[in-house]
Amino acid sequence: MAMVASSSSSSLVGAIFQGGCPLLPATARRRRAFTTTTRRRAVANKISCIGWDPEGILAPPQGGHIARLEFRRRLERDSDAREAFERQVREEHERRRQEREARVIPETDDGLVEFFLDTDAREIEVEIGRLRPRLNQAFFDYIQREIAQIKFAVTRTAEMEDRLIELEAMQKVLHEGVEAYDKLQNDLVTAKERLTKILQSSDKKSTLLEMVERNELNMSILTLLDENIASAKTSNQEEAVAFMENVRSSILKYITV
Repeated sequence: MAMVASSSSSSLVGAIFQGGCPLLPATARRRRAFTTTTRRRAVANKISCIGWDPEGILAPPQGGHIARLEFRRRLERDSDAREAFERQVREEHERRRQEREARVIPETDDGLVEFFLDTDAREIEVEIGRLRPRLNQAFFDYIQREIAQIKFAVTRTAEMEDRLIELEAMQKVLHEGVEAYDKLQNDLVTAKERLTKILQSSDKKSTLLEMVERNELNMSILTLLDENIASAKTSNQEEAVAFMENVRSSILKYITV
């Protein structure tokens, strides 16, 4: 019974379907992925309701809550609509996967900077996982040098100011993304070891109690087990599915979030 961890589990870190829009042009993607997150929204300096926010600190209100709730209810009671929606999700994931694989990964640091600046915001986490070995200290030093060159330039043009905003935002996003990815990988290794210990134990109850005492049971183990159950179902391994679902029920009795 092979233990597997799908690539979707590594997306602080995995990619979640957020809509079917195509990838934006490079300049538009830069604005969406980096620039707009660093500039304050212009807000009229007047009180219009209890949500007064003259500094533009809070995110703008979002509507459509009733429509989304109704959509979820429709999916629950309409199997055809649910199947159509799931098919659309699969098609969108496949389209994005093909576009991702078609992109040429640069070999130089300056090329890699432009690569990330031109990456759609929804793909950033996926690309961080795919290119993690390239995101080393030398690469971040390269970004910092370019930032310093712009900051200490005698004169700065509007284009240089925009470039500085993009680079600083990208630097922050990549730093945080790398930290999250590394933590996820470490958690995954630990979860694999602990799940293997549970599955191979001849006395699972005693093993679980010992792990509870050491605070070793968490949602990472349960998530990994769910992925193995899903994989076994896909392979029609009914005995393995039944065994792991029984283990899952036992873990739920002791797990702490």
